[in-house]
Amino acid sequence: MSDIQAAKVPAEATPLRRQPVQQRSAKRVEQMLDASAALIDELGYDALTTTLIAKRAGVAVGSLYQFFPDKRAVVQALTARNLERFVGAVNERLKQLGPEHWWDVVDSILDIYLEMHRTVPGFSKVHFGDIIDRQLLDETRDNNAVIVDSLTDLVATQVDRPVEDLRFAIGIANEVADALLKLAFRKEPSGDEKIVAEAKYVVKGYLAARFGERS
Repeated sequence: MSDIQAAKVPAEATPLRRQPVQQRSAKRVEQMLDASAALIDELGYDALTTTLIAKRAGVAVGSLYQFFPDKRAVVQALTARNLERFVGAVNERLKQLGPEHWWDVVDSILDIYLEMHRTVPGFSKVHFGDIIDRQLLDETRDNNAVIVDSLTDLVATQVDRPVEDLRFAIGIANEVADALLKLAFRKEPSGDEKIVAEAKYVVKGYLAARFGERS
């Protein structure tokens, strides 16, 4: 299998007032993102403030404003970082598995998403940003479209199908999985296993019917 090229996260998803050029500045920005993630877990997005983020990160609030205009921008950057990690993890998993059919592809993608939901601070509350803004990741596309484009870039390297057909089918599959996983998380904070299994079954069946069992 040829190497999979990691999908690019849109530039709009990292709304820094200025890019950190020194290692110390980059570390400070990461501390701010980590602090916002922890506070979202504890307090939720609505109660989050730039003052709380700066205090938790151990920086002056003026230092935060050097990089971010408001709390939305901080969480926008946090969400972009999560998307980058998600796409990177999917990329590595697909290269390792060399999946031969949709069963492997769907399992890999949904298992990575579930693992992030269960272990990545703040992710279970914000996911990929819809709770804040349906176009948080990119002002020209909704968040799901950004995710679909990223996944299409990865899957297209190993599936001999027209890219637009893949994008359409992955878009449908993503919307179905998104709805079912939201139901799973409403039933159980870590994701109701029975509903998760059903989500995998439905999405696999759809993609297999659309393109054949083998990817």
